Amino acid sequence: MLPGMNRSAILARTFQAHRSALLDLLEQLPEDQGTFAAWDGGMSFIGLSDHLSASADRFLNMVQGQAPDAMPEPSATLTEARGRLWDSRERALNAISALSDEDLSRRVPAFGGREMPVAALIDTIITHEAHHKGQVWLMARMIGLKPPMFIKMG
Repeated sequence: MLPGMNRSAILARTFQAHRSALLDLLEQLPEDQGTFAAWDGGMSFIGLSDHLSASADRFLNMVQGQAPDAMPEPSATLTEARGRLWDSRERALNAISALSDEDLSRRVPAFGGREMPVAALIDTIITHEAHHKGQVWLMARMIGLKPPMFIKMG
């Protein structure tokens, strides 16, 4: 563990690193490229942004022992999708940072009733974020953007 940081602070920092890098790249993306998808039927930049913001919120519902909310209507623009992604970043960071070690060990129903430790759900949020961030990186290169080389840590 990093000196002076508890487990939830490390998890929050890891989530923030991935989300901040994603937001930085999406800020470079021209509005007219928001509907670009790498293949027919694949998620677009807007779709991936909406998916990540809604998924983080839904996972956090499970962390709190609640059923996931319904998926919101798709964003109409890339600007709207970026705003949702930014807002969900703040909610996730606040929720993750507030977890105690006891909270992280607590088991909650998730994914159809299977019980999981809260820490495993937080890990799922982070790995899900990293997975789809990779898709966005590849798609950005497909339209001629060069993503940043390093994950931003703050």
